[in-house]
Amino acid sequence: MSKTCLECGEIIVGREDKKFCSDGCRNAYNNKINKDSTNYMRNINNKLRKNYRVLSELNVDGKSKTTKTKLLSKGFDFDFMTNVLHTKSGNTYYFVYDQGYMLLDNDFYMLVKKDI
Repeated sequence: MSKTCLECGEIIVGREDKKFCSDGCRNAYNNKINKDSTNYMRNINNKLRKNYRVLSELNVDGKSKTTKTKLLSKGFDFDFMTNVLHTKSGNTYYFVYDQGYMLLDNDFYMLVKKDI
């Protein structure tokens, strides 16, 4: 019984468990599957990536302070985050993946990096 490539349909030669005829077909197939399916998803993912880059750039040491003005000037959008952490002490941290921030007094923000 011969198997065919999941991407192009060509007959696969080689190992029994191969799914693709070439690296090009494997990459094309995976790119198609992992593509953002709608403009809405793509736009949200772009905003999350932008927020992550801004936090990473301002928080190189793992813990630092910055201002709301500085975050906004770099294009940070406070409406987009991946999760929220409420601590026992009553603090609320907002995270974009492993980069987080917490509102302090006078529009200052504490930036933190979660150990993963």
